[in-house]
Order: sequence, then C-alpha cells, then structure tokens
Amino acid sequence: MVHSEMVAEFTDSVPCGAPEGIDVGETAGALRLPPDGGRAIMSAIRVLVLEDSLIIAMEAEDILRLAGVENIDIVGSVEQARAAITAETYDFALLDVNLGEGMSFGFARHLLDLGIPFGFVSGYSDTGDFPPDLQHIPLLVKPFDETAMRQFLLRLFPAVA
Repeated sequence: MVHSEMVAEFTDSVPCGAPEGIDVGETAGALRLPPDGGRAIMSAIRVLVLEDSLIIAMEAEDILRLAGVENIDIVGSVEQARAAITAETYDFALLDVNLGEGMSFGFARHLLDLGIPFGFVSGYSDTGDFPPDLQHIPLLVKPFDETAMRQFLLRLFPAVA
C-alpha cells in the first residue's frame, strides 16, 4: 500500500486560454503542482507498461513522459512482464486487461503480493466483470488522453500525479 501526501490542490490562477481577470481556478478545479510541475517527483519513478498493442503502449509512454516520467519499460506479454519485475524495481505498473494470450489478472495478483502499485488499462468501462478481488483496482478506460491519465495517476499513486 502506498502512503503519501496529496500534491495537487486548488489554485486561483487563471488556466491557459481563460480570459484575463476572471478567476476560474477553483471553479474549474485547476490543480496546483509543485513549482516544477511535479516533474522532479515523476522523473524518479520507474513504470512498467504491460500492453500488447504497440500503438497504445506508445501513446501511454508519450503521456507519461509529458507528466515527467523518464523511466518507462514497455512489455507485450505476461512472460516479459515477469522477467522485467525480476530484473528491475518498479514504482507502479499499468496493465492491459485483455492481452492476446489471455488476461493479466494472474500477474496483477503477483504485483499485489509484491506490493507494487498498479492499475488496469482497458476498453472495458468498469471493473464489474473483473474477479471480485481485483474490482477495487483503479481503471483507465481506453481510449485515454493526458487528462484521463493524470486523474488515473492521482487514484493510483497520489503523490506523483
């Protein structure tokens, strides 16, 4: 379990593109990150992405890099993912649910046993059809964008988003 402090908070600054002189920060729910935009925190993070679609994996990588993550390993199978966590230490993982070879639920349970935080990435709109012991895991629904990824990261790992 990750114990951390929330980094984001409301601010009264004007978001990019908002008319000057109008205070929209709190009503728009704008997040205030550390002075570096949270990049120093994220740059120290190592992420494992288990995704069998290279295009989706590359999209996730691009968005994570925009958030400041510098250490991202992409694997396309559970076998590769198991080898990766044996060779490296990860701060969290993003797991595609439905891989061409099967589901990632067994690997997800392995991550739980190891204490590695993770979230699912899937075209499924909710976790209702997932095994009961994994229904509480955060879900990022495909297709996703940078905003959805940041919200997902806040649920998964509050100190880094």
